[in-house]
Amino acid sequence: QVQLVESGGGLVQAGGSLRLSCAASGSIFSINRMGWYRQAPGKQRELVATITDGGGTNYADVVKGRFTISRDNAKNTVFLQMNSLKSEDTAVYYCNADVKVTRYIRSREYWGQGIQVTVSS
Repeated sequence: QVQLVESGGGLVQAGGSLRLSCAASGSIFSINRMGWYRQAPGKQRELVATITDGGGTNYADVVKGRFTISRDNAKNTVFLQMNSLKSEDTAVYYCNADVKVTRYIRSREYWGQGIQVTVSS
């Protein structure tokens, strides 16, 4: 079993910064892609950013230039540095990871429980 645990959310004023962390633990052989998604009230879950084990990154247009995703492969941890936060960034943020639990079994996606980020204007 694999668990993803997020931390670092909370309440911040517009223009401020937050750093989210997500640590994967359990039976892990390797992790390819890790990422962050978010879901605001009444809206669908959307991609924020992803990063591969080789460091390749992908960002949603609305966060480019403000958010930075990074990871520590040795600790199976992914980070999201969020700067210049706006009220529209308010959402529950979910960690996602594409995990192989053994060499011989294809990978599957796992999700964290979600963490609230609230940006006050």
